[in-house]
Amino acid sequence: MNKKEVTIYTDGACLGNPGLGGWAAIILFQNHRKNIFGREENTTNNKMELKAVINGLKALKFPCNVNLYTDSLYVKYGITEWINKWKMNGWKTSNKKSVKNIELWKELDNVALQHEINWKWVKAHNGDKYNEEADSLARKAIIDA
Repeated sequence: MNKKEVTIYTDGACLGNPGLGGWAAIILFQNHRKNIFGREENTTNNKMELKAVINGLKALKFPCNVNLYTDSLYVKYGITEWINKWKMNGWKTSNKKSVKNIELWKELDNVALQHEINWKWVKAHNGDKYNEEADSLARKAIIDA
């Protein structure tokens, strides 16, 4: 059975670091669109970026081929380059320090294994329609909730 093709745009935002934060994901499938977002208190921008990706992937009901766009190099490099080394080193960085946000990285690793993901970085605030909309949703989550 062929996996469905899905596109997800994610973003996180934080007022202060740490501070009040919001995350958002825009899920695009054929002619359908779903926006999901949320907020947390006393969090960081990196946690919100991770939460956006995790929740975007968790919203998928079955394994998919996913084009996932993030403006966070922390997320992109973390999941595509660093995570396997962290796991081999007992979740320690190359400096022998514990990986920050370890529980979120473990959760992302677990949910990402369910899909075929093409991780794409997009420059923030550079006119990409869906990246801008994800940013607006994440910021709206902070203000409205």
